[in-house]
Amino acid sequence: MNPYARLVSDHARLFREGRGFPLGGFEAAPNPPLKAGAPTALIFSPHPDDECIIGGLALRLRREKGWNIINVAVTQGSNRARQAERLTELKAACGYMGFGLVQTAPNGLERVTPKCREEDPAFWKGSVTVIARILEAHRPKAVFVPHMADWNGTHIGTHHLVMDALAALPADFQTHIVETEYWGQMTRPNLMVELPEANVVDQVTGTSFHAGEVRRNPFHLLLPAWMLDNVRRGSELVGGQGGAAPDFGFATLYRAVLWKAGTVIPAWTGGRTVSIAENPAAIFAG
Repeated sequence: MNPYARLVSDHARLFREGRGFPLGGFEAAPNPPLKAGAPTALIFSPHPDDECIIGGLALRLRREKGWNIINVAVTQGSNRARQAERLTELKAACGYMGFGLVQTAPNGLERVTPKCREEDPAFWKGSVTVIARILEAHRPKAVFVPHMADWNGTHIGTHHLVMDALAALPADFQTHIVETEYWGQMTRPNLMVELPEANVVDQVTGTSFHAGEVRRNPFHLLLPAWMLDNVRRGSELVGGQGGAAPDFGFATLYRAVLWKAGTVIPAWTGGRTVSIAENPAAIFAG
């Protein structure tokens, strides 16, 4: 028998079976208690569910190094009838993951798009002020934000919103920026982070709490395949063209830069990989 037939059929079977699994309602995943003075990282999520999808590195920082990971709900979706429900789902998902949660507004910010930034600067400035105040209040060691070509309008808008907020802060404000991807692939990621299987389980499970979204599109079931493919892409995009692929099962790709003296500067030269045997916080040294 062709062994690849079983490989493909098992993937198809597991996906079909997964569509019948429960959505949310699981007990919180185990995380170490937060300690006073722990470093803080903010995840600026364009929508509820992004915190789980792109949160592979954040979850490693939370579990392995005791970082305080706080999800900032930039929006609560564009469907106003669902915004309260999406907040309820988001609170449950963050509770499961061990992430804190900050709302930007009672129903999230509105019109977080490049079009609004260009055509209504006065409205946009108000949203920038909200984000700048959150940054000042938490003084994060790192911020996670979509890269500027992440296809979805709100993802791209969130990128510009956070970058504009950073530019509005005093020149001595410094943080690490970790650009994320989901809808649109980065052409120049410089960081590949291996993810333990247990963490991938919890990212899939955490995403399942966003039941209203995954009922229409079961993207939580596709996260493992995406993370497998990230190893393929990262082996060359991060490791170098023609390089040997690392022996990773699952990974997430990022682009890390440093915000310092009011501008973006490179975090390092070339690409960097972080295996599950390595300290994920080491990338934020300096």
